[in-house]
Amino acid sequence: MSDQRPGRTAAGAPSGILLLDKPSGISSNAALSRAKRVLGIRKAGHTGTLDPMASGLLVLCFGEATKVSGFLLDADKAYAAEATLGVSTDSEDAEGEVIAEHPVPEFSREDIEAALTFFRGPIEQVPPMHSALKHKGQRLYELARKGEVVERPPRAVVIHALECVDWSSPRMRLNVRCSKGTYIRSLVRDLGEVLGCGAHLSALRRTLSSPFEITDAITLDALSDLEADSARVLLLSPDRAVLHFPAVQLDEDFALRLQQGQTLPGIKGEPGLVRTYRDDDFLGLATLDEDGRLRAKRLLATNPS
Repeated sequence: MSDQRPGRTAAGAPSGILLLDKPSGISSNAALSRAKRVLGIRKAGHTGTLDPMASGLLVLCFGEATKVSGFLLDADKAYAAEATLGVSTDSEDAEGEVIAEHPVPEFSREDIEAALTFFRGPIEQVPPMHSALKHKGQRLYELARKGEVVERPPRAVVIHALECVDWSSPRMRLNVRCSKGTYIRSLVRDLGEVLGCGAHLSALRRTLSSPFEITDAITLDALSDLEADSARVLLLSPDRAVLHFPAVQLDEDFALRLQQGQTLPGIKGEPGLVRTYRDDDFLGLATLDEDGRLRAKRLLATNPS
């Protein structure tokens, strides 16, 4: 089997991955709820939220695909962002209260490029107060709403690519590709500090959540116009989340034994996590040890043929 060939779950099972282009102005959970109603599938989840202000790619997992959603949480992301210089807000984005204003110097493109070099590669980033991280059991955004500010330890993230694609004072458009856990709001905040005039995130659009791209996503309005059967056609096979693992093809007997929790001997392949298939049916993930023994790791509910 080709490692790039997507498999299926059991015939008729409403499971799969939906690539949604979330509009700005609603939460990720609200977008998920609308998608669930259209598809008529109750079991669902997303693989990384977008703030209400942000638009773009929201990867949603339905049915048995939720079992592989965890493998998408660590995925690299890419964004098209707009930073407005000279104005800082308490939330670090356009939805917050203005806390400081400064004149914006006449920066050249060389000035901007010099500032961006501070943020490429591995960096440490202090998360924003308006975030879902917890401090002593409370969400930071809950404390922020009370006017409280607490110390947040910096977190290691990686900025794989950072490019200024347009500079027209006071607004700057950036393309960013980064590791999981990166706050673009905080990146813009820190860029404003380096430039000495402050800044906030004024627009954000997610264009990639590896391996998926925004060009393959459907808008929420377009999805809402579909009947359930038509919407379900858009679901990608759950194995699309884990194509970076090698594939192992099993016959009927071995597939059934794996699903029953048995260890399978004599399996050839590289040790580690593998995708398992019966014909084109994706069974789920298993671990292959150095002695060729295959053990179930995260199997999907499928019906034996």
